[in-house]
Amino acid sequence: MEDVVRNPDIAPEEGLHWKRRIDKQNQVRTDTVEYIDSYYLQQFADITPKADARINTESPAWAIDRLSILALKVYHMAEETKRTDVDQAHIIACQAKLDILLEQRKDLSQSIDELLADIASGDKYMKVYKQMKMYNDPSLNPVLYKK
Repeated sequence: MEDVVRNPDIAPEEGLHWKRRIDKQNQVRTDTVEYIDSYYLQQFADITPKADARINTESPAWAIDRLSILALKVYHMAEETKRTDVDQAHIIACQAKLDILLEQRKDLSQSIDELLADIASGDKYMKVYKQMKMYNDPSLNPVLYKK
């Protein structure tokens, strides 16, 4: 959907259609992330954080969300390295990008594992902030409630 909506030749009506689908899907994604964080909160409910425990900048589920986005990037960049209709410079550049993405995936996966272990040991604690996206809520989006 994101690729389609970025087509510079897309008709405005079609672009709006795709933008609305993207907004709906992003709300589903946000709800899913919050559901996963609820699971982790329940899993760690009996853990007493240590006195010097730190909070993380993001919750486990939002880190997993970033990992899922990274998986898409890895897949699509890997596809670029297999193209036969481009020159070798394109393949080499895409392979270099793929190598970086694969390293990022390894690092992010390790960071998620370490975050979960730190929460389980009480070295970090979880605090979940709801996204509270206003644009999808008819009672909070002025364009929608001023109709």
